[in-house]
Amino acid sequence: MAIKWKSTEKWKGFIKRMRKREEMRLFFGIACAILALLMFEDILHGRWFETEETLQEGGVMNLFLGGAVWGMLSFGLRLQNRRWKPAYDRFYEEWKQKLKKQQIWFGLIELAALWAAAMNFLYIYEHSWEYSNYSTGYALVITVLIQGIVCEIILLSYMKRKLEEYMEALEEINKKNLEAALRSEQMKVDLISNVSHDLKTPLTSMVGYIELMKKEELTDVLGDYVEVLSRKAQKLKEMIDSLFDLAKTSSGNVELKMEPLEMNRLIEQVYADMEDRIAQSGRELVISLAEENTGFTADSGYMYRICQNLLENALKYSQEYTRIFLKTLVLPEQGEKQKVRFEITNTAGYRMEFTKEQIVERFARGDESRTTDGNGLGLAIVNTYTAALGGSFDVNIDCDQFKAAVEFLK
Repeated sequence: MAIKWKSTEKWKGFIKRMRKREEMRLFFGIACAILALLMFEDILHGRWFETEETLQEGGVMNLFLGGAVWGMLSFGLRLQNRRWKPAYDRFYEEWKQKLKKQQIWFGLIELAALWAAAMNFLYIYEHSWEYSNYSTGYALVITVLIQGIVCEIILLSYMKRKLEEYMEALEEINKKNLEAALRSEQMKVDLISNVSHDLKTPLTSMVGYIELMKKEELTDVLGDYVEVLSRKAQKLKEMIDSLFDLAKTSSGNVELKMEPLEMNRLIEQVYADMEDRIAQSGRELVISLAEENTGFTADSGYMYRICQNLLENALKYSQEYTRIFLKTLVLPEQGEKQKVRFEITNTAGYRMEFTKEQIVERFARGDESRTTDGNGLGLAIVNTYTAALGGSFDVNIDCDQFKAAVEFLK
């Protein structure tokens, strides 16, 4: 919904104070106009004025006429636009249209005045025996050109001020919207963190009691029920732990233990820990490790979780019996340092109709049919953890190919 550009109490008070100034400006313009008209009449009837005398009087007349144009035109523009309060998202388009329209009107008025001045000059030229010279004629032509420039300057100055006022109002609106969005996001993080924390204690007790029940002598049916209950409770516990860690990291309330790491060794460790699961998944992993040194500095726990989540995401959402490609590489030097990159590519087992921004949101899942196992937190954790470590996370979608990559400075 468009946010209307509304006057605040401060603006209302300012406008009230300015009204007297605007009225004084109008009276000043009228006074200058009267003096300019008197001098204009004098010039028209000054048939036997010398050229120098005509130009001097014309110069003074232009000063008065300029004051008249400034006072009356400024007042007229403010009066005409006093109720102009468009939606802020359409202001610039309307501003351009209004400026163009006013320039056209001013141009037509100037052309009409120039035509009248030219006719006057032509009359003087044809009746030269009645005048000592042509100075009266071209003085009026010059006056029209000068006042046309004055009108254009006043119009542009006024419209520029309107644009600046709009930009200031828009900046204030954006600032308030940003503050509101940050407060809303912080409230979400706090809510998730608090709820996750409150659920962890009773859930831990439930998991403990379920484990005790599994040690008791149960019938086959009850044993199956307890086993299912155990798996579901464990899955719920893992999700709540992930959600709590994600909320904690998003809030910036984390202590990172930065230490030297080797990306190649990290990938090998994650692969070894998940080897049984990989074998059961029906996917084939193709690993390509960089020959160069892939050392960098990061928190080992966070980095392990990043790599683990990327591999788990590929196993969950890739097409069965396809290959998953894991690759590490050292990017060419950019600036002062090189970058270490880990990327994983898989063929999706579903239609991918999402953007990077959508897929890294909490609880976002590319497979909307929910036929795959997952809670939508994997890539959100990767994105948040990578940002916390000062790295960058990127997603690239090409037809059925899904590529996720993280980069860190060496």
